[in-house]
Amino acid sequence: MNRYSRHISLKEIGQTGQNKLSNAKVLVVGAGGLGCPILQYLTAAGIGTIGIIDFDTVEVSNLQRQVLFGTSSLGKNKAEAAKTRLQDLNDTITITAYPERLTHKNAIDLFNQYDIIVDGTDNFETRYLINDASIITNKPLVFGAIYKFEGQVSVFNYNNGPSYRCLFKKQPQNNTLNCSEVGVLGILPGIIGTMQANEVLKIVLDIGNVLSGKVLVYNALTLQNMVLKINKSEEEIDKVLRERDFFTSKNTIANCNSETNIISIKTAIKKDSIQFIDVREIHELPKIEIIKVTSIPLSDLEHQLDKIELNKEKLIFCQSGKRSKQAISLLNQLKITNCYAIKESISDIEKYLKEVYK
Repeated sequence: MNRYSRHISLKEIGQTGQNKLSNAKVLVVGAGGLGCPILQYLTAAGIGTIGIIDFDTVEVSNLQRQVLFGTSSLGKNKAEAAKTRLQDLNDTITITAYPERLTHKNAIDLFNQYDIIVDGTDNFETRYLINDASIITNKPLVFGAIYKFEGQVSVFNYNNGPSYRCLFKKQPQNNTLNCSEVGVLGILPGIIGTMQANEVLKIVLDIGNVLSGKVLVYNALTLQNMVLKINKSEEEIDKVLRERDFFTSKNTIANCNSETNIISIKTAIKKDSIQFIDVREIHELPKIEIIKVTSIPLSDLEHQLDKIELNKEKLIFCQSGKRSKQAISLLNQLKITNCYAIKESISDIEKYLKEVYK
């Protein structure tokens, strides 16, 4: 009662509302500039169960804006370091850290454990991944983004509302643009992240006007706000739902024509008129630089078909060989032929190419 007395005193919240917050389960993806204020205020507000997923570690350059961390956190995993700080802030709630990368393999199972998903990431491929997993699991998604002095906030997939793909149908070609490259005003993620936390509380408490079907644009230099309308695209949402089997990696590869579509790297490089396609996510390493490679993440394959050279044989590879087979199956369904999955892992491919072209 004492901890949440200021909430309970509000007639719009009261004890009933505080109980709703206590029963809520919220997953925050990313414990960086946006994730830190989101997590702080959700923890202080008494959200009963909070999940934090982040594979990254704390660096000294983070301390300018990622206010959960201090010098004692350097080198530690962000999700685990955030959990330690947050447990001190509120030891009456449950906080779970997932020190791993969010992928198409773990997103669905993870999202199903929570009521609301909050996007605190800073790259396009992960935003599309989060959006699609939210649609498939039917979870509201609280979105935030920052760029230099400007930020955006919206709520997607809320009460059958628009999704991130309704706003941005195609993933931009520049997938690496983030604050480490262009810079960001240190206080901006605090402002935007707090707005995201506010949207979470409004959803849980069912009060106010949720930013669904709208995106708020904030400028830190002028303090001006704009609210832009988002129109729902049933076509974009249906595309995600149709691809759920590929997204969850539970589809079969029956359309791969068994072993006839599997090829070794040794045989692959002997072919004429070929295109090597890497279907890993943009951030995955190592990169193959010895030969020309086209990067098309499996999660966005159907939306980047224009990169595929139809007059060539397509030689597809990934980290271990599983996703390349899924890509073959999808491309066959789309009537794109002459596709082969390289059976070796990325490390074996790289090793063999270095020996051939040394």
